[in-house]
Amino acid sequence: MAITIGDVMDQLIKPVGVLENTVDTLKFGSPSAEVSGIAVAFMPTYDVIKETIGLGANLLITHEGIFFSHGDKSESGAIYDEKHKLIEDSGLAIFRCHDYIHKYQPDGITQGLILSLGWESFVEKNLPVASVMKIPEMTVKEIAEHVKRKLELNYVRVVGNISTRVTRIGIFAGFRGGGDHVIPLMEEENLDLVIYGEGPEWETPEFVRDSVSVGQEKAVIVLGHAESEEPGMKHFAKELERLFPVTPVHFIPVKPNFKVL
Repeated sequence: MAITIGDVMDQLIKPVGVLENTVDTLKFGSPSAEVSGIAVAFMPTYDVIKETIGLGANLLITHEGIFFSHGDKSESGAIYDEKHKLIEDSGLAIFRCHDYIHKYQPDGITQGLILSLGWESFVEKNLPVASVMKIPEMTVKEIAEHVKRKLELNYVRVVGNISTRVTRIGIFAGFRGGGDHVIPLMEEENLDLVIYGEGPEWETPEFVRDSVSVGQEKAVIVLGHAESEEPGMKHFAKELERLFPVTPVHFIPVKPNFKVL
């Protein structure tokens, strides 16, 4: 039996219930249209949209916004207009899945990151913005190498002594690396290390610098926003395959945006 875009949206919303204030809406397309195929991506870049069209999928589910802002403001300008035209001409439907997946229990994005790292058996607790875990003792350097290998990253950024041995880790996916989130949890849970996507560099990293200076060995590994959240969307695509077994589902990775010179 054919499924519609509305059917897919209902399944994604179901675990949470309808949110009144959310960026998660159908940006293009009609809920009544039948789904020929689903593409899933962290970021709906111009190239991702072209690849989705080339795959014959007519529904793109994306975590981040289309037009370079969290609120999906579609402004006027050459780049906006070109991207808008590509979507409109193709008839592609785009549904944003940001708030809902973060409200899954546990957080779907954080869970996907943990699964990609192979650390699901080490989780002690899942909180709304983080997961706390206890791993077998490793150095910060060993953990950084493990993270790079598992997530296929060219580099990570580290604050603290790379020889410090740690067991208690906090995982904060995406833009949750700010001091308001991280510092209280580091103290309450006696965390040796936090791994996050991104956050203000004058907050958590400076707290860790001072912690080391006063003799409390703490460390931070910064992955990058996309690098910390794309694994969640990859695992989300696998869940969609389970929910819609007769519908083609494609995960489209986004190439790293920053280069190391």
